[in-house]
Amino acid sequence: MEGFKLLYWHWLVFGMVLMILELVIPSFTILWFGLGGLVVGLILLAFANLALTSQIFIWVVSSAGFTLFWFKILKPKMKDRTMAGLSREAVLGETATVISRPQGNKRGELRFTVPVLGSEVWGFICDKPLELGDRVIVKNISGNTLIVNPIENKNVDQEG
Repeated sequence: MEGFKLLYWHWLVFGMVLMILELVIPSFTILWFGLGGLVVGLILLAFANLALTSQIFIWVVSSAGFTLFWFKILKPKMKDRTMAGLSREAVLGETATVISRPQGNKRGELRFTVPVLGSEVWGFICDKPLELGDRVIVKNISGNTLIVNPIENKNVDQEG
């Protein structure tokens, strides 16, 4: 009697089961081993007489390759570069440019070069008169309005 032989569809089912397990065990690692199983299944479909040791080797190498690709290349590129979810202290001291002056009871608007707490444009109030294009620094937050002070030109020269 012959020994058990893994067929291409065994690897495809194995890969899909691992990928479905990712839904139950959310580690985002099992997915890559499932993709490795799919790779072996597809290779085995093309080369039906592949030895079991070669199949396992291909599975290990492809799974490790997918895992490394995720953790070293894709995941770092997907990091949230905004400050969304951080505390209010994250915005204190940030600088922005005035894009709309406050007029009467209407708040002005400013724009950050990088989104701060999830938004590039914020409403603001300031005790001193400001013009379009003036640079301001955030001193406090009141609700969803920033309280700012103008940046003096001499401070900008020292920072740059």
